[in-house]
Amino acid sequence: MFSQSVVAVSTEPTVELFVAQTPGPAERTLLVIHGGPDWDHTYLREPLAQLAGRHRVVLTDLRGCGRSTCGLADDQYTPAAATGDLAVLLEALDTGPVDVLGFSYGGLIAQRLALAAPARVRRLIIASSSVLPVPPDAFDGWHERTKRLAPEAVVWSDPSLSGPELTRAAAIAAAEANVWRPEALPDYLDRLAGIRFSAEWMRPWQAGTLPPARHEDAVQRLAVLDLPLLLLHGRQDMTFPALLAEEAEKLIPSARAVVLDEAGHMAHIDQPTAWLDALTDFLS
Repeated sequence: MFSQSVVAVSTEPTVELFVAQTPGPAERTLLVIHGGPDWDHTYLREPLAQLAGRHRVVLTDLRGCGRSTCGLADDQYTPAAATGDLAVLLEALDTGPVDVLGFSYGGLIAQRLALAAPARVRRLIIASSSVLPVPPDAFDGWHERTKRLAPEAVVWSDPSLSGPELTRAAAIAAAEANVWRPEALPDYLDRLAGIRFSAEWMRPWQAGTLPPARHEDAVQRLAVLDLPLLLLHGRQDMTFPALLAEEAEKLIPSARAVVLDEAGHMAHIDQPTAWLDALTDFLS
């Protein structure tokens, strides 16, 4: 289903991105940007693989992630650098404008890519992410969230864990916070088991030197850009409040929000059919 390759995107420093793609028409390319960021793309392969043939689905690991180049200096892991890599990747794909889907942290990078290279992006999907900043009191009073996030907090405070081991342990501990439906949890845990976790981005994040990924004026700039925009979200998302997708829809004339009930941050796992239907409808 997926062919695999490595694409050089930078020489100073040398950076190569691991790329997996399905068969499909080049003029209907969908570039997918994963979150984490110290994860890889594999947890997003399903249900996106079902678009194969109708769309050319291209998934890549960001620098420092998965099978892409790792071992760079900490100051080389920035949202701007990741965005630049993706812009070069789009040139290497040798296609016209593409559709771009950014998931979670990848949704913030996707916004940067659309604003930096608007001629390269035809339509934009922000999935389980946000155009608007998350208010500090966004989740106040949601006791279920507090309960589900407690195991992850224990992992992050464990001095015996570090590096990719810490990234993996935190992801597993947060599983019940990221997936809302208990029936979907085994599938999610299986996907986590297959991820090549890293800890490259964790270092500057823990040091407080990682620049923010969000453009402060993203709402205004996207509104001016008038790019078709889908805000695809789970109602029970415990990372980015679903309300922010609905608020952004009101502020950006070209935006459409689809909020799925009984779905958490990993809405594509909680509600795969409804999630893919909303995406397919937007891309048609």
